[in-house]
Amino acid sequence: MAAACARTLCKVGWNILESPAARRAGTGSYPVGNVSAHGFRRAYGTGGTGGTGVRAKLLSSLRGGGGRVLGCAFLLGGGLGLYQTVKFNVQQHLAEEETKLTGGGLKLTLYQYKTCPFCSKVRAFLDYHGLPYEIVEVNPVMRKELKWSVYRKVPILMVDGEVQLNDSSVIISSLKTYLISKEKSMSDIICCYPEMKSVNDRGKEVTEYTNKYWLMLSEAETAVAYPEKGMQKEEMKWRQWADDWLVHLISPNVYRTTGEALASFDYIVREGKFGTFEGFFAKYVGAAAMFLISKRLKSRHNLQDDVRQDLYKAVNDWVAAIGKKRKFMGGEHPNLADLAVFGVLRVMEGLQAFDDMMENTKVKYWYRRMERASLNHEGRN
Repeated sequence: MAAACARTLCKVGWNILESPAARRAGTGSYPVGNVSAHGFRRAYGTGGTGGTGVRAKLLSSLRGGGGRVLGCAFLLGGGLGLYQTVKFNVQQHLAEEETKLTGGGLKLTLYQYKTCPFCSKVRAFLDYHGLPYEIVEVNPVMRKELKWSVYRKVPILMVDGEVQLNDSSVIISSLKTYLISKEKSMSDIICCYPEMKSVNDRGKEVTEYTNKYWLMLSEAETAVAYPEKGMQKEEMKWRQWADDWLVHLISPNVYRTTGEALASFDYIVREGKFGTFEGFFAKYVGAAAMFLISKRLKSRHNLQDDVRQDLYKAVNDWVAAIGKKRKFMGGEHPNLADLAVFGVLRVMEGLQAFDDMMENTKVKYWYRRMERASLNHEGRN
């Protein structure tokens, strides 16, 4: 409607400018002609002279040489109208693109333990991409916040209150697929990550997910997401490394000594969701228990007596894989491996293990770049 009105104003403006009266008011570059003023009035059917209607005023302005001014006024009005119309359409289009880029208007609810490295991975992805989300902090003792779910681990991400995404790597792969793909719904995407149950070497039933490090993209979309040869395989390799190796270095390092175990549980209780009694119990009994468990984990994963050395080596291996020519493993911008490693390491912030890592490895500059990228939501664009 606005565009049609603007075009009409422009048309009227051009008609006035092309009228004989408007041409006579010009600089003499047009033929003057020999039409009398009276004849001109009859041509427009205005009746006698001295009329007070709209047409008479229009003719009066034309006679006085105002035709070109009036025509220009109509043209200016029409041009402004077209400008506003185009501006509105562009803003609407950009808003639609922004909606797609920021999760397509999805309502995201993350069920988590704040200090869990797998939950931190998901938050790192959501923050970097600027995806709005709500957090439900789960009580690690009673877990009543998850009573509605058959799957009892965290993280769990609920999408629009209907689609449930389990497992941190599945959550990240699903959301990244959704942000890139133009055709798939979240319900379609999650079907590509089927659940499998098995019994591990300790006789415990575990749930795994097929394809969890893959993005479900078309060939054309894959070429855009991974423009250089080997990028996709490298990203998948280091995402799996973060889950299978790096994450298992966290507990032995943050519970390395009784003092570190107590400091770690003080942080966990402060940041988590505990009742007064639960918090006291977790801080002291939990710290003692995790100190002993960390020794078993060290044996299970064949770690050195000084578990710091395993952490240092792992982090330096990661920095070496990025190399000196890249800011991130993803190049100029973080990829999913960058976000996974950053998310895992971030849970140690404020603890002795984190300070030692930053001082004794080469990870500092990469880590600070990741920190800025996450805080500034640089993946939103």
